[in-house]
Amino acid sequence: MAEQVRSVDGTPIGFERSGAGPAVVLVGGAFSDRNATRDLGAALAPDFTAFSYDRRGRGYSGDTAPYEVGREIDDLAALIAAAGGSAAVYGISSGAVLAALATAQGLPVTKLVMFEPPFQVGPHVGVRKDITPQLIELIAADDRDGAVETFLSASVGLPAEQITGMRSQPVWGGLTAVAHTLVYDSIVTAGGRFPAERLAAITVPTLAVDSTGSPQWLRDASRAAAEAVPGGRSVSLDGGYHDVPPTTLAPALREFLLG
Repeated sequence: MAEQVRSVDGTPIGFERSGAGPAVVLVGGAFSDRNATRDLGAALAPDFTAFSYDRRGRGYSGDTAPYEVGREIDDLAALIAAAGGSAAVYGISSGAVLAALATAQGLPVTKLVMFEPPFQVGPHVGVRKDITPQLIELIAADDRDGAVETFLSASVGLPAEQITGMRSQPVWGGLTAVAHTLVYDSIVTAGGRFPAERLAAITVPTLAVDSTGSPQWLRDASRAAAEAVPGGRSVSLDGGYHDVPPTTLAPALREFLLG
């Protein structure tokens, strides 16, 4: 059952909880709402109380202009408060970046897990451009299709023919419905810039996870993030493109979070 908590600026943030045990907050990435992390929450439920939530502008959550990364950090702080005052945090993609920034800022995070934060490191620097200004223009013109196409092409790296095929599928409507939040994800990830100093400020146990089926730049980003955090660890799990099944991911998280 969906619940709501109020962020500092008054924005309602929708979430649902499952299971019993130590709290873990699950932070989704681009295009996702709490439904995207529900299966992982269910897989963790035997040992944890998992909190899946709608980041602002999505699902059961509200939105307040202007957008600021600090407001999303406040949202996560409100979730952690609802979870009892402290919690482990797991984030995927832009959600991993948000979770890391929040942890570095000093939120009461007990352990941090980052799944493939989309940083550009090593030989991959400059591979992807910052599309934030372009997304802002497209959303201002109410060109949601264009915003989704731009993000899928420039950030996700999908070929044009695959995007064209997606436009005729039911999933497209769900993507365009949250197209305005792609600006938020783009701002959070800052064009892939690697926040070495922020990561170095993290003092809690940290694990970075990558999938064997992901492109090398994402896998390298995860490992670099782990190396930037004092005492950080990394692990590779069998999976697909930017995805590891909950049946594989949950045991690895359980071992880390309970260890």
